[in-house]
Amino acid sequence: MNVFVFIGGGVVLLFVGGIGGYFLRQAIMQQRKNSIEAKLKKLVEDSRQEAKQILIDAKTKSVSILEEAKEEEREREAGLRKNEERLEKREVSFEKQMTDFESRRLELNERVEKVKIIKEDLEAAKTKTLLEIERIAGLSTSQAQEELYKKVEKEHGDDMAQKIRKLEQSGIEDLERRAKNILTTVIQRLAQASISEVTTTTVAIPSDELKGKIIGREGRNIRALERAAGVEIIVDDTPGAIVISGFDPVRRHIAKNALEVLIADGRIQPARIEEAVEKAKESIEKQIKDAGEAAAFEIGAFDLDPRLLNLLGRLKFRTSYGQNVLQHSIEMAHLAGMLATELGADIVIAKKGALLHDIGKAVDHEVQGTHVEIGRRILEKFNVDRRIIQAMQSHHEEYPYETVESIIVQTVDAISAGRPGARRDSVENYLKRLQDLETIANSFEGVEKSYAISAGREVRVFVTPDKIGDLEARNLARSIAMRIENELKYPGEIKVHVIREMRAVEFAR
Repeated sequence: MNVFVFIGGGVVLLFVGGIGGYFLRQAIMQQRKNSIEAKLKKLVEDSRQEAKQILIDAKTKSVSILEEAKEEEREREAGLRKNEERLEKREVSFEKQMTDFESRRLELNERVEKVKIIKEDLEAAKTKTLLEIERIAGLSTSQAQEELYKKVEKEHGDDMAQKIRKLEQSGIEDLERRAKNILTTVIQRLAQASISEVTTTTVAIPSDELKGKIIGREGRNIRALERAAGVEIIVDDTPGAIVISGFDPVRRHIAKNALEVLIADGRIQPARIEEAVEKAKESIEKQIKDAGEAAAFEIGAFDLDPRLLNLLGRLKFRTSYGQNVLQHSIEMAHLAGMLATELGADIVIAKKGALLHDIGKAVDHEVQGTHVEIGRRILEKFNVDRRIIQAMQSHHEEYPYETVESIIVQTVDAISAGRPGARRDSVENYLKRLQDLETIANSFEGVEKSYAISAGREVRVFVTPDKIGDLEARNLARSIAMRIENELKYPGEIKVHVIREMRAVEFAR
């Protein structure tokens, strides 16, 4: 019984405890719920407050922005109003200026018309006055002027002539002094040694026994060498030397080099001769090319055609009165550049014209004509600048001086060739040749006097105009040239000038 009571009491307690726990749990949950809701309410409230603050700030900023925009608008409008006012003022000013200009133009036109009328009146008055003076004096205007000139010339002619002569003499002296100063400066700046050269065609041999070997059996070796090199080999009694003869200086040097190689090698026979000549040709061609390129590089001519440079290099084996033509041309180019600088001329044109002035001598033994004319044709063929051709064509006065550069080239040619030691010739042969040239020219009927100039390359013959007419002068030049050609021996060509002139001198003042 007690047990059941104890159990029942326990069940009741358990039930009561469960109900109490339930209500307690419900109370706790309700408390937590109330706490969460309070937090949520607080968060919502805070959010609302923050949103309100944001809206307030946004409104404040928008108001500020609007105010700034309105201020900028007001400033822009003020600027536009100022610009409009400025433009209006300018327009008013421009209209006023146009009005003033139009009024001044009309005024000037009126003045011009008045001046024309006054000028016409003056001309009419002048004409009337002159006619009246002519009527009174009994002389026309031209006659009166002539009488006045004659009177002044008669009374003061000597004084005027003396003053004119003084002015002419003073001007000539000043020009000569300045020209001498410039030329002296140019020559001193190129104070290099002048070496006279002769392109030798003599080959030295160690012994005369080699002459027979060079000739070969029945002359086959010498014939092979002559055929391969295009020259003539002269083997005579001259001890220790063999002479090479030929018109082409390049061929002579090829033969010389080949013969020296054969002599050094000792094997002289036709096949070996042809091989040596071919190698000598290659060597000479390379020397020619290198010499032309080096010359162009030295003076700064970098745009010349390679074929033209090859012709230029051939001048290395060409001499004129003992002076190497290529070295002479290079020296002239330097002198021309300095002289062009002093005179304010085109330096490049002057230097190139000087460098190429004797280019015709590279082939003058192959082509008919003077080396100047041959050189002109060569430069025209390679489309060289016309100004360069004009500069080089006048250095022997065959063509008129068309530019200042042509005068410079002729001047430096005389400087380079006339320098002491630059060229050489036998004095006796030189004087004899000049004397013979003048003797032949003077022997013709009607010749007044003659002069051999340009180292015997030109003869100028002055004839009596009363005895020799124009047609006869042409025939006389031809006759003198033919006689010189038949009777004298000379290198190159000799130009014959027959000059017939009648001079009448008067001064225009």
